[in-house]
Amino acid sequence: MHSLKRLVVVAPTGVAAINAKGVTIHSFFQMPFGPILPDTDLNASKGFNRKFSKTKISIIKSMDLLVIDEISMVRADLLDGIDRTLRRFRNRNKVFGGVQVLMIGDLQQLSPVIKEQEWDLLKHLYANGFFFSSKAFRDCNAITIELQHIYRQENPKFIEILNEIRNNSLSQRSADELNKRFVPDFTPEPETGYISLTTHNNKAEATNKSELAKLTTKPFNYKAEVDGKFPEYAYPNAVDLELRVGSQVMFVKNDSDPSKRYFNGKIGKVILLSRDEVVVRCPEDDFNINVTPETWENINYSVDTETKAITEEKIGSYTQIPLRLAWSITIHKSQGLTFEKAIIDAAGAFAHGQTYVALSRCKSLEGLVLKSKIHSDQIISDRNVTSFNEAAEENAPDESVLADSQKQFQLDLIAEIFDFYGFLYPVNRILDVYYKNRTVIKGPIETTFVSIKDCITNFLKVANGFNAQLKQLVVDGGLPEKSTLIQERFKKGAVYFKTETETKIQAPLKTFAFTTDNQAIGGEITKHIDAFEDLLTVKLLYFKGMTSGFDAKQFLELRAKAVFSGKDKSKKARKAVVDGTSNVELFEKLRLLRNDMAQERDLIHYQIFAQKTLYEMCETLPTTKKELLEVNGMGKTRVEKYGAAILKVIETYCEEHDIETSAEVEIFDAPKKPKRKKGDTKKESLALFKSGKSVEEIADFRELNINTIISHLSSFIPTGEVNITDLVSEKHYKELKTLIPTKTFENLSELKHQIDEKYSYGEIRLVLEELRG
Repeated sequence: MHSLKRLVVVAPTGVAAINAKGVTIHSFFQMPFGPILPDTDLNASKGFNRKFSKTKISIIKSMDLLVIDEISMVRADLLDGIDRTLRRFRNRNKVFGGVQVLMIGDLQQLSPVIKEQEWDLLKHLYANGFFFSSKAFRDCNAITIELQHIYRQENPKFIEILNEIRNNSLSQRSADELNKRFVPDFTPEPETGYISLTTHNNKAEATNKSELAKLTTKPFNYKAEVDGKFPEYAYPNAVDLELRVGSQVMFVKNDSDPSKRYFNGKIGKVILLSRDEVVVRCPEDDFNINVTPETWENINYSVDTETKAITEEKIGSYTQIPLRLAWSITIHKSQGLTFEKAIIDAAGAFAHGQTYVALSRCKSLEGLVLKSKIHSDQIISDRNVTSFNEAAEENAPDESVLADSQKQFQLDLIAEIFDFYGFLYPVNRILDVYYKNRTVIKGPIETTFVSIKDCITNFLKVANGFNAQLKQLVVDGGLPEKSTLIQERFKKGAVYFKTETETKIQAPLKTFAFTTDNQAIGGEITKHIDAFEDLLTVKLLYFKGMTSGFDAKQFLELRAKAVFSGKDKSKKARKAVVDGTSNVELFEKLRLLRNDMAQERDLIHYQIFAQKTLYEMCETLPTTKKELLEVNGMGKTRVEKYGAAILKVIETYCEEHDIETSAEVEIFDAPKKPKRKKGDTKKESLALFKSGKSVEEIADFRELNINTIISHLSSFIPTGEVNITDLVSEKHYKELKTLIPTKTFENLSELKHQIDEKYSYGEIRLVLEELRG
């Protein structure tokens, strides 16, 4: 299969999956084999693995197209289960998670297998067991296309006969032609390669025993082991399996070995036998298969009345060599297979599509032998299938419908590029967590993400209007990617969204950081920030990749690439800083020192010193034991245990950043040394300030911290060379002059925590010094 889209191919049975070069539905989607009820939690069910690997999740997220082969055999509840799994990892608000689904099959072939016990659980939910009864199919607005070209058969006469049988309208003329192949006593030569298809297992077994008896090689018997409850009618293989070298056999189970040497339905010949092993050679293989016993489990399904979860209980097992004689097989086992030569016994056909499936396995009339004549009463059709096919035929799409579908597909892709709705969930969760725990979180979370949320809300309005315009433009036009007008609108839209996203979302996130002593809260916020940043990465990838205009193929490639473009969360840790301290580097160094101390002593980090203490140290910059004791939260015991290391970090930082502190510094167990002179460093900052440079520009020019420059300039406020409103906004200055006198506090840190977070430590310190002055 060739396609520009990233696709996955699945099928309901092992044989069909192998033939379609895909995997089984149950394997790929990790589905239970029992009933899948719409109101139950699949993850709550026991007995099967619902933990998807990262690789499989990436495949699901990146695929554009899901192909389901042999759809006639897919049960309604299984298709709904696929829908739920895709929604889980894709878009929860779209059918099949927004994945395009191509269902291939012939409803006149075999129908889904549903046991009586399973139908008892499903019948109040579904009108019938066919896939088209599922909620997902009803909601997906599927387009049904009938393929006219036949590949298996080439003879027009044979094709006409098969179509009449398929449509339950076999004419006498066609029946007469078909029954010319009736040879009741036909016996094939041993090496001619005929396989016999029949309706019932017992008929197939009789043929197989007859052929086995013709072999003169030594017989080997393999007895099954039955444990617990496993009813005889459900035995997957013979209890007493007799094989001989030369036996034609078929595998009845998929290989449990990772090498996957065989699958259910594979046919070969026995070439060697021993007590515990059978060696099989298959015509298409260049290797022998050593076959050992496999185990089948009998699972009982029930629904918990309270939780509504499906309970799966293993009540028995069956162990046997996974082979059966295969000179003859049932028609049901043959679906999806093709035979050059086949002997068909359709007498006793009892299920929908049996006769049609049997005959259509053959490539030609010449390779077909009938053991019993075909009559119209052997052709059984399900009225649900007939009704569905008639409705599909009446609503068959014409060229205009297909063209409109293609237009809509491209419009949907364009809408996806400019859709920011998914961004709201992580943003709202970040704000929710913050509002509930604001007392233990520091950082500009509210200001940053409220602003981002406002931007996203505006994006949604703009995108809605943009999409409405595009729909109007394609009403009478061609494909969006071929429209000059739409391409012009698209390129303008891409530039607008890219610019706004970079300036109003990406830029604030680059400088954003927060911290908290509560690991659970910090982890929750970080998780949603990570999710938000992943979404942002994808959007920017789209905008940068589509600057030259919209191209469906290019976008599909970008979308596939986007799944793997998220950041490596195992290597990239979020910077933990807080609003209010411009001594960012010191904050990080003290935080890391605290974590190292805690790890060495097997303590929790806040047992070394609390977050509040950390901020106060970053602002007051204690460099002596006496000053450290004055910091809120640093008692005598903590200072004795941890003071030396803390003061050393602060002193080093102050020296590296040319920050003046007290007259002398004190390092425990080390001689006191005078604070080094700063020379004319303050005057240098003042000269640059008077030349017209801003605080930020001075800090950048001198390669110093912004807080250091503010400290330099504030020393010139008493002389009148610098005004306090040069360093604090007029609005904040007036507000703080009114607000600070109303507060009771012991230190700067305590004051900071009592007032609005919009005021920085630097602003508060300057106004406080003026009020005290």
